[in-house]
Amino acid sequence: MTITINDKQSLGEIKEAFNNKYPHLKLEFYDHAHKEGEGSPVRFQLEDNQIVGEIRKKHSEGELSIHANQKVNTLETRFKEIYGLNVQVFRKSNKIWLQTTATDEWTLAHQEHKGELNDR
Repeated sequence: MTITINDKQSLGEIKEAFNNKYPHLKLEFYDHAHKEGEGSPVRFQLEDNQIVGEIRKKHSEGELSIHANQKVNTLETRFKEIYGLNVQVFRKSNKIWLQTTATDEWTLAHQEHKGELNDR
């Protein structure tokens, strides 16, 4: 799948495109980057209605390719390095969403499968 990233779209539009492909995963965007293996504090979380061009300093645009065999940490790094966006992947576990910090080495497919199993 690919997600278009440009300065005119909202964070919610990016999140929706991702969630359509991975219904047991979600993206959250933050003011600050998180360190490897650490979570992102909720106080830095950005609102879905915020416009991409207003929250980043790097204004590159394009299509971000996302593949099921891609590791979570690779996806998060690509968002940061290519588009200047701080993102954290979450996985659904029953009725709550967990940051995937301890499992960032898992692929998106593995995360999605685990979320699906926990959602029954």
